[in-house]
Amino acid sequence: MNILVTGGAGFIGSHLCEALLARGEQVTALDNFDPFYDPQVKRVNLAGCLASPLFTLVEGDIRDIEKVGEVFADGDFDMVVHLAARAGVRPSMEDPLAYQDVNVRGTMVLLEAARQFEVKKFIFASSSSVYGNNQKVPFSESDCVDFPISPYAATKKACELLCYTYSYLFGIDHTCLRFFTVYGPRQRPDLAIHKFMRLIEAGRPIPVFGDGSSRRDYTYVDDIIQGVLAAMDRCQGYRIYNLGHSQPIALADLIAQIEAVLGKKGKIDRQPAQPGDVDCTYADVSRARTELGYEPKVRLEEGLERFVAWFRV
Repeated sequence: MNILVTGGAGFIGSHLCEALLARGEQVTALDNFDPFYDPQVKRVNLAGCLASPLFTLVEGDIRDIEKVGEVFADGDFDMVVHLAARAGVRPSMEDPLAYQDVNVRGTMVLLEAARQFEVKKFIFASSSSVYGNNQKVPFSESDCVDFPISPYAATKKACELLCYTYSYLFGIDHTCLRFFTVYGPRQRPDLAIHKFMRLIEAGRPIPVFGDGSSRRDYTYVDDIIQGVLAAMDRCQGYRIYNLGHSQPIALADLIAQIEAVLGKKGKIDRQPAQPGDVDCTYADVSRARTELGYEPKVRLEEGLERFVAWFRV
């Protein structure tokens, strides 16, 4: 297949590009190297991909209608995997208009290009944040997601709806994947596990928001990539899947496990709970297991050990 991966230089995107190239797919990565974090980190992410004759890197913004049109015209794509987004719950509270512009408008530009250039399969990277403070656990795809508690979450829900609309109106097969707290090598430096490791190693305090009881369903990136590949192979109609580990852990326990793999104790800096942060994420992956054959394999302890090995290189 000939595949467009938006956000292909990012954490998940670069891992996906590598996996697709390993399968012999033709891959075009579209990335704007946004300075949300050091763009050079993303260039390093793609070092292996750039050596492949099957890989093309295009630097551009998903909001740029002309540029996106050129990419689609040149690409003759069989499928779009749309990972590009402005990420982060807390930053979305500070600049919600930017999140709407990138996440919603950018997705619309891609959907229109897919329609115009007759690309019939579209994978969208959604988020567990769409569940808000859902009181029913684990979270299943049939649960109500009408009450997001951050602008970031609201943009992801909006994009799921747009995907359904384009599936219904234009016959484009859409699969929306709700990722649950992905971690592993190349993780963004602002995200919890990467940030905590860096601060503990440097002997600096870890900011802990709330009392440490909030729980997250941390999912290793290799498991996420296997789920994405399975969804790509079975993209038909309009479907939503949770991709998580289905074993949430409290923040305080996560820190203890990070301390154990690092062999160092962290200094805790207690901060008030932050608006927009949910109390718990917990994926029911039974639909993905049944329909995609998805089965997360990497336990948190093993994933943290792999992360440390990468982090300390």
